[in-house]
Amino acid sequence: MSKNEKVISTSYESAFEELLEISKAIENDAISIDQLSEKVARAAELVAFCQEKLKKAENDVSKVIEQMKPSQSA
Repeated sequence: MSKNEKVISTSYESAFEELLEISKAIENDAISIDQLSEKVARAAELVAFCQEKLKKAENDVSKVIEQMKPSQSA
């Protein structure tokens, strides 16, 4: 189990939504200095998780497209 899997057991959409919430809270000064480092660390984990999900999806789509190529020329 990777670090991201231990910290985040969620979907891409949930992680992205949480990132948006953290971003808005920081922009609106709704996070205290005491919480700031914790929220920034959480945001970094979420970004890494989302990047991992996107990379996997891109690889999966590329594989499907490659599998389709021979059947298109038939």
